[in-house]
Amino acid sequence: MADPARILVVDDDTDLLRLLNLRLRNSGYDVAVADSAEKALVEVSVFRPHLVITDLRMPGMDGIALFHAINKKHPTLPVIILTAHGTIPDAIEATNSGVFSFLTKPFDSQQLLAQIEKALALGGMDEGPDEEDTAWRAGIVTRSPEMEAVLSQARLVATSDTRVFIYGESGTGKELLARAIHRASPRRDKPFVAVNCAAIPENLLESELFGHVKGAFTGATGRYEGLFLAAQGGTLFLDEIGDMPLSLQAKLLRVLQEKQVRPVGSSQSIDVDVRIISATHCDIEKEMAVGNFREDLYYRLNVVHLELPGLARRRQDIPLLAKRFVDELNRETGKAVRGFSREAMELLISADYPGNIRQLRNVVEQAHALATTPMIPASLVQKALRGKRNAIVPLTEAKRRFEREYLTNLLQVTSGNVSQAARLANRNRTEFYKRLHRHQLDPGQFKVHNR
Repeated sequence: MADPARILVVDDDTDLLRLLNLRLRNSGYDVAVADSAEKALVEVSVFRPHLVITDLRMPGMDGIALFHAINKKHPTLPVIILTAHGTIPDAIEATNSGVFSFLTKPFDSQQLLAQIEKALALGGMDEGPDEEDTAWRAGIVTRSPEMEAVLSQARLVATSDTRVFIYGESGTGKELLARAIHRASPRRDKPFVAVNCAAIPENLLESELFGHVKGAFTGATGRYEGLFLAAQGGTLFLDEIGDMPLSLQAKLLRVLQEKQVRPVGSSQSIDVDVRIISATHCDIEKEMAVGNFREDLYYRLNVVHLELPGLARRRQDIPLLAKRFVDELNRETGKAVRGFSREAMELLISADYPGNIRQLRNVVEQAHALATTPMIPASLVQKALRGKRNAIVPLTEAKRRFEREYLTNLLQVTSGNVSQAARLANRNRTEFYKRLHRHQLDPGQFKVHNR
């Protein structure tokens, strides 16, 4: 039986919270409540709702500011705003910002339930998850809200032929995400073909992609169809597209425009029907600025942009991933390692990972290979990490970083309006200015981003 949809209700009116909690639970939903926007942001990370219903007017952060804070990290999470102070400008601002709907109090229960059903259907929750709904992301292990937000966007875009551009540091799992999108797409029964554009010499990459005819060049002893044709009807994943030579970028652009490939040495073009997913770890916009990547090709490829977080931004996944790797290594080697000691796991969680998941896999594999006891000790993890520094910052530094990010978010939400930002933070203007000065934040820099 499918799990019920999770709804987070936010309102400073505790009586209304109890009423909504009761009505929604009676309607079959799993409900969490918060009596402030600040508490709601914590609940979003812990409860991981499918829908948020929030009051507009609340002390501190209001409903619109809460929506912007949620939308920044979870752009596919629908938000419904309720208010007893509804006005036309409020409704226009809310809906133009991306709020799903705007209802005034007292609200009609049936109308609210109808809006909830529509919002959940939009987010893919009209039916509960089944095996097919989870099979598409097989192999992706996470409980990170940031990663779940990326997967939600990937699931939505998978149903169309829209081109997807994945950005992520080396080792974050770009090909894994591309395969997941393919499995969730109507092309799932056709081939998925991946090519690393940085791993093939420039003089061979054109032939690898588009194919060649016999005698096209020295060594071309037969016809080769190329990866575009190998992926016919399916998905072609162009990894590290940022390293593709400029001369080949022009030819790829022509293929995307004409939906035809011309094998090297041939005068005939062949129709192709493939979905393109591309990925890179480099700063493409910087590469375009210096002339290393074509702007017209970038906008052809970058229809939907997905960014994979590095492992340092999803540390809660490290124990899950480490267990997955240990289980895999046990099956491969026949060993019976149960896991990591508490001290060893603390080292894994707090370490720096410039190589991301690939590096974590390497560390686990080294420790597993040398393990002579059921539980891997901290000494083996430390050896595999080669003495790398603890990446967990001291509490004082963490508080400083959080305050700076919090103040920055407030200035972004208010477009540099210090009075409004101070009210949202529940601080007077003088104290608020002191905090801005402490973090060298200039409100004027945010006014140019006026919405």
